[in-house]
Amino acid sequence: MITTATRTFVRPVAARFAVRRFAAPAGSASLHTLPDLPYAYNALEPHIAEDIMKLHHQKHHQAYVTGLNAAEESYSKTSSPKDRIKLQAALKFNGGGHINHSLFWKNLAPANAGGGKLESGPLKSAIEADFGSVDAFIKKINSTTAAVQGSGWGWLGYNPDTKKLEVVTTPNQDPLLSHTPIIGIDIWEHAFYLQYKNVKADYLNAIWNVINWKEAESRFLEASKQ
Repeated sequence: MITTATRTFVRPVAARFAVRRFAAPAGSASLHTLPDLPYAYNALEPHIAEDIMKLHHQKHHQAYVTGLNAAEESYSKTSSPKDRIKLQAALKFNGGGHINHSLFWKNLAPANAGGGKLESGPLKSAIEADFGSVDAFIKKINSTTAAVQGSGWGWLGYNPDTKKLEVVTTPNQDPLLSHTPIIGIDIWEHAFYLQYKNVKADYLNAIWNVINWKEAESRFLEASKQ
């Protein structure tokens, strides 16, 4: 049975991005699995190196999947409120990591498959209306994301209250709950360090060459209809 506390954590995430509800019932089949990438590991080169993609997907994302499955199994085996409260941090961290990365892979596309190309349309028009220009938006999200202390994410999110696109950040693996995610940028060191060392700005500038704008526009259209 999904508890109120667990439902509260998941509900704000758009149904499209919530990979699966947490705290699976006792005796249910576990389990979350690592999604396949929609492109080859070397498809984003030279902007994101093959060895980064392999490490990021096979090791880091897999660790979140493994941790989430373990936390859900432990949750389902106890009825103690105290023990379930203790498990909330693991559910949030690993569940957020799984949600964020599942979104992130679709967030990217090889240049020969449209990556980096923002065509005229509803999303471009909304960005220009809310930020002044696409260049001004990219400058804002890059500077805001670069300023994240430690690990976290930079987001272009759709605010359902203001009906506007906004740049926001989340720490660690916290999923974006206040907005519908349109574009997410992983600023954990494992996302860029092997290639860009400690120069976050170079990574943030490079990633726009492989942003999947078609996917971002699809998310925006879905969010703005709600």
